[in-house]
Amino acid sequence: MIDENQFIETLNEAIDKNRLTLPTLPEVALKVRDAVEKEQISANQIAEIIASDAALSARLLQVANSPLYRGRVAIDNLQMAVARLGVRLVRSLIMQQIFQATNDLLDAKFRQVWEESVQIAAISRVLAGNADHLDKEQAMLAGLIHNIGALPVLAMAESHEELLQDPQELDRIIDALSPQVGQRILEMWDFPPSLIKVPANFLNLEYVSEGDAYYVDIVLVARLESLMNSDHTPDTTEWSQIPSFAKLGVEPEINIIEIEGVADDIQDIEVMFLS
Repeated sequence: MIDENQFIETLNEAIDKNRLTLPTLPEVALKVRDAVEKEQISANQIAEIIASDAALSARLLQVANSPLYRGRVAIDNLQMAVARLGVRLVRSLIMQQIFQATNDLLDAKFRQVWEESVQIAAISRVLAGNADHLDKEQAMLAGLIHNIGALPVLAMAESHEELLQDPQELDRIIDALSPQVGQRILEMWDFPPSLIKVPANFLNLEYVSEGDAYYVDIVLVARLESLMNSDHTPDTTEWSQIPSFAKLGVEPEINIIEIEGVADDIQDIEVMFLS
């Protein structure tokens, strides 16, 4: 079994010294690179492609709000980030992020995390439509980055043979470390508190937000709703005790994806991200 304390210490050191490289699916990075080569492409079109990858999205927002590029107003959406940074810098940042797993287990796990994040992002956007005080695009971003802590764990796992040979141990390490690693990443990158709380608490079913429902509640419910449509149907009998459902006014026993029109909305978002 891997030394979990040593593993997290190494990750924290990489974060502290700004040496952390988040992996990116090669095809996504290459698609963005090809797009920015086109002279007539708009910031909105580039942002739509970048939005399909949590690591790229987080990295561009972090750079756009860094002291070197920060303007008078903080940026919290990708279109503004691309417009502020310019396509040349965007291209350079993206090419630095390309990651190709050399192990079949890591490649499969990486894609699983990515696809799950996209589905949760899509459900989060739909759920936010029922909360007037929340922004649907911000909710979608929260879904995309909720498990961002898993990405550097997977990247580092490539140098630990014992993890490559033990899928269950790899899953355990991801679940154990992803929340705190994700929180530290967003804190280091000066993300707003409303989003920093998401990776820190997305596995905490007892989480109680102050006041009205917020983005952690959205992602918590979206993640559980996504499980209803997975191969392993969960036991929902205890979900009535989860505060986030009550905050959002969502009945735990109802599969929102089966509500008329919702499935189409979610599918449209997933197609945009995964095609």
